[in-house]
Amino acid sequence: MRLINIWLICVSTSLPVLAAASPEPQPTPLVVASWGGAYQAVLEEVLFEPFTAATGTQVKTVPYSGGLEILEATPPDLIDMTKNAAMAACEQGQLIPLTFDDLPDGADGTPARRDFIDSAFSECALTHLLYATVIAYDTRAFKGFIPSRVHDLFNLQDFPGKRALQDIPDANIEWALRSFDVPRESLYPLLSTPRGMGLVFERLDTLRSHTLWWQAGNEPVELLESGEAVMASGYNGRFFAAIAEGSPIQIIWDSQIQEHQTWAIPTSATNQAAAQQFIRFATSTQRLAAVAERIAYGPARHSASALLHKHPDGFDIRPHIPTHPYNNQTAITKDVGWYARVRDHLHKRFEQWQSGCSP
Repeated sequence: MRLINIWLICVSTSLPVLAAASPEPQPTPLVVASWGGAYQAVLEEVLFEPFTAATGTQVKTVPYSGGLEILEATPPDLIDMTKNAAMAACEQGQLIPLTFDDLPDGADGTPARRDFIDSAFSECALTHLLYATVIAYDTRAFKGFIPSRVHDLFNLQDFPGKRALQDIPDANIEWALRSFDVPRESLYPLLSTPRGMGLVFERLDTLRSHTLWWQAGNEPVELLESGEAVMASGYNGRFFAAIAEGSPIQIIWDSQIQEHQTWAIPTSATNQAAAQQFIRFATSTQRLAAVAERIAYGPARHSASALLHKHPDGFDIRPHIPTHPYNNQTAITKDVGWYARVRDHLHKRFEQWQSGCSP
């Protein structure tokens, strides 16, 4: 009996220890600001879910449509920003400086510093994709004679109907000058002069009563599909996803505006370590190629471009990517440095014009 009592005492004294044991704490989720739609669906499949599987860190997304407003109040841990916006935010001290020494080498062994495209590295951001803002049209609206160049966006006589344009000056001002046959290399020098901006608003005036302004990236596709607009500006990946699903939309590659899409970390983010870990994970050769093959954006690594071949549905993805040689012939590389310098003044002038005031 004495032995039994001793055993009971030992068991009873061990029970509180067992009861106090608790499961391993879960890593703090990584909050990522992303653009929604087909693009985000691809990131969920190729980046977010595999990152969680590899690290145990959950990824939560918040909606983002561009600009710097998201950096106010409580910002996310990581933002999928345009390089233009990232440069402006970095200059204002709203993003942390990044280091790139621990990025993985390319699949072919090329060091990351040489594998990424030119200008991929900036003080506070790393380019992961190149996308294009393009003009597209409703194939049901025109028979025989169809739009094929930037001039046709402003040609209401041959191509009547509403235009859907983004509610910012970007792309609209470059296309306005291109419609005057201004050479690509002269666009930003001319836009820096009163004469250049005068030409811009002279051309945009011709579309004033024929324009539907959009803000969210899904709107141009919806406006074309519904027939409310016959031509629209938009992101090539959004149009590509719609076309792949059978939408009656055709992209015009003439004077596409190419821009870098970057990862950037706000200075007040609460989970910066996980954000940096994600950047390393998401910018490997294989991950960048997998994203590009599904959404038709150009990967920022040469080794990833070399892997591109087929969309998961089996067709060749390469002709649908902005950086493909055929599509790239008249491409405009967005001068993000110029935009960063003139951002506030330019947006003010554009808003004045939209309101009917003389800019």
